[in-house]
Amino acid sequence: MQTSDNGLNIIRQYEGLRLKTYFCPAGKLTIGYGHTGTDVTSGMSITEAQANELLQEDVKRFATSVNKMVTTEVTQGMFDALISFSYNIGAGNLQKSTLLKKLNAGDKQGAADEFLKWNKSNGKPLAGLTARRTAERELFLA
Repeated sequence: MQTSDNGLNIIRQYEGLRLKTYFCPAGKLTIGYGHTGTDVTSGMSITEAQANELLQEDVKRFATSVNKMVTTEVTQGMFDALISFSYNIGAGNLQKSTLLKKLNAGDKQGAADEFLKWNKSNGKPLAGLTARRTAERELFLA
């Protein structure tokens, strides 16, 4: 399965677009729609078109990971929500999550409810993460 436009749009909405490098809250040098990696250098600038290309490449990598992890059938909305979630927290965290365990066990409602538990940074709920997790949960259940 591949990420739909809805999946890309939720990532764009919650990551935001930055055309110059910045340090994300986790301290990683970042550009575009939350793109990180060795190709991101301090003082770098990109265009919106380049940011969209990076997003497409990043999402393909996450889609490959999610397709390998999910062992049950999912809807497009579920898949897109999982892509946004893993894009934000990392594929490794999705792999270890109760959300994935519940989903693969067939408990889709339980998996949906797990999204809401991933709204904290340093133990404190953040409004932006709460909004993103709520949107991902809604997309997952759509």
